[in-house]
Amino acid sequence: MNEIQLVHGRRIWDSRGRPTVEVEVTLANGIQGRSAAPAGASRGMREAVDLRDGGSRVAGMDVRKAIANVNGPIARELVGRPVGPQRRIDDALIRLDGTANKSNLGGNAMVATSQAVLNAAAANESKPLWVHLVDTCGQTPSIPLPEIQIFGGGAHAGRRIDVQDFMIMVPGAESLGEALLTTSEIYLAAGTIMERRHGSAGVADEGGWWPQFASNEEALEVLVSAIEAVGEIPGDRVVISLDVAASEFGSNGMYTLALEDRVVGTEELINLLGSWIESYPIVSIEDPLAEDDLEGMKEFTKLYGSRIQVIGDDLLATNAALVADAAQSGACNGTLIKVNQAGTVSEAIDAFGAARQAGFATIVSARSGETEEVTICHLAVGLGAGQLKVGSFSRSERMAKWNECLRIGEHPAAGSFAGGRSLSATWWQG
Repeated sequence: MNEIQLVHGRRIWDSRGRPTVEVEVTLANGIQGRSAAPAGASRGMREAVDLRDGGSRVAGMDVRKAIANVNGPIARELVGRPVGPQRRIDDALIRLDGTANKSNLGGNAMVATSQAVLNAAAANESKPLWVHLVDTCGQTPSIPLPEIQIFGGGAHAGRRIDVQDFMIMVPGAESLGEALLTTSEIYLAAGTIMERRHGSAGVADEGGWWPQFASNEEALEVLVSAIEAVGEIPGDRVVISLDVAASEFGSNGMYTLALEDRVVGTEELINLLGSWIESYPIVSIEDPLAEDDLEGMKEFTKLYGSRIQVIGDDLLATNAALVADAAQSGACNGTLIKVNQAGTVSEAIDAFGAARQAGFATIVSARSGETEEVTICHLAVGLGAGQLKVGSFSRSERMAKWNECLRIGEHPAAGSFAGGRSLSATWWQG
């Protein structure tokens, strides 16, 4: 009775008011699983691509073609199959698509289907999704350390500032609840500072405060001020992480810092980021150089990888082979795990496994265009990923995920709070 009986796709709307794909899988016994595809504004050239309709309708962003693929060839492929194992389902989707970047069926159609099947399989076993993942993947669960945006930038804020995410982590907290409480206070303090300085405080795509700064470094200065405003000592319990997203403003070894009206080369950008590491309590930098600047990534990691997390996102694209290559070349020491970047759950888990094999830090991540769906929370807990990044501390599509982590954390078998254990002692001296 665990055969897939119905696969149904529909159009829903994401946090940017754009269409996205939701898939509902119904088993022969009536049990259902449901999931929706997120969408990134900052996208690497190696990741699975969304299938969009083009044309004038909703700025070309409609997903009727992707939904037709769900209700047509994907449904025909999956109906009648057992709901598990997950890899067998995902392999069938990959074969059906037949492209390296999921451009035939659409990465949005595939990831929503893959995750919907995963949810249906867990429901069929009457287990929380994170428990199902523990049972199938064999990892030790833990409650992840949140990485939370305070100021948005880059593609998430009309490129008002070059760096995409100015974030904090609270590795000194003793629980997820304590980490979120401290983050809330810092988030509100940052908003108060912005209002005092500029008379208003708007929000970016992921809910972080809209950047109104004269330079990229000013955002760091204000972030330190917000941490201090709530009685915390920067670098003690609370630390800073950045997503530079350098591929968004650089290529061929040249980087345009539009806010500061200057163009810098790889060496100069490395030196700039290095000066920030020396001056601020930064423990993690994501995509410090562009995805086509492998030598720059290797040099940056050589210089600073013993002190901070150097996270590959665009460079690695949640791809196991790329993670292994980066580990071999020394291009970074950590990776983001984004299921929609890979296209299926199994491929994302493979990338996670390659990262663990390499001794990399792992951060499960949402995208800037999100829904209220919470599958990635269960993925982070069930894999024991250590860290979770879903955006800021506002907007319901973000808070749904933080709140789900709190609920999971109440289960006695969910594992302890990763906290500072997810950061090497050389990165954080708390």
